[in-house]
Amino acid sequence: MAYEVEAPKYVRLAQTIQQRIEDGTYPPGTRVPSENQLVRAFGMSRPTVVRALELMKRDGWLESRQGFGTIVCGRPAVVEHKDGRGSEALARDETQASDRLVEVGQVPVPAWVASVPGLPKRAEVLVRRFLVVEDGEPVELVSSYFPASLVDGTELRSTEPLSGGTRAHLEARKKVRFDHVTEWVSARLPEPGEAELLELPDGVPVLCVLVVASDAVGQALQVSDVLLPADRQELEDTYRLG
Repeated sequence: MAYEVEAPKYVRLAQTIQQRIEDGTYPPGTRVPSENQLVRAFGMSRPTVVRALELMKRDGWLESRQGFGTIVCGRPAVVEHKDGRGSEALARDETQASDRLVEVGQVPVPAWVASVPGLPKRAEVLVRRFLVVEDGEPVELVSSYFPASLVDGTELRSTEPLSGGTRAHLEARKKVRFDHVTEWVSARLPEPGEAELLELPDGVPVLCVLVVASDAVGQALQVSDVLLPADRQELEDTYRLG
């Protein structure tokens, strides 16, 4: 089954601004359009625009400078070297005995995937959906989407588990280079099929990690939706007080 879960509007706007930074439309050191200009250009509400800009400031793509407005910083180093669910999704060996490949096939581009810059808006993509099991309990559902242009000449259509991870497979077969990974985290209630695979009781939400793996020019090579049962996660972060 195919799940069509649309990313929040502010995430989609942040992705678009990120793409424009990557392709040079908004060069480092320049000001991004004002909130009013972004509201008019994208037809989104001011709160949505503000939230998107705050997300990008938090992740280091933008910064506020007194007297200058919001300035483009370029791609932050933390994105280039980030380790997290995204890196795991790219490197996971599907041949682990306890894990299970639950779906492989061509599907229409889900709405939230179509919002990612660099992917076709009206086409089919290949999905590989994988259930991660630990100690007999499902702990993660990973749905990875690949542009059709990357599928030919690979084993991605195979219903057999891939060894070595999708990143290594694509870099070897298609001579592409994964340059950076960007992640966004949100939460929602699971779809019925998702809840069944993750063995979730009614009303238990999932944490959603939207993972976009891109090449050096910002072209998306793999987009993954990583779902984590909220009742089985322990999240920890450490930060310095200013």
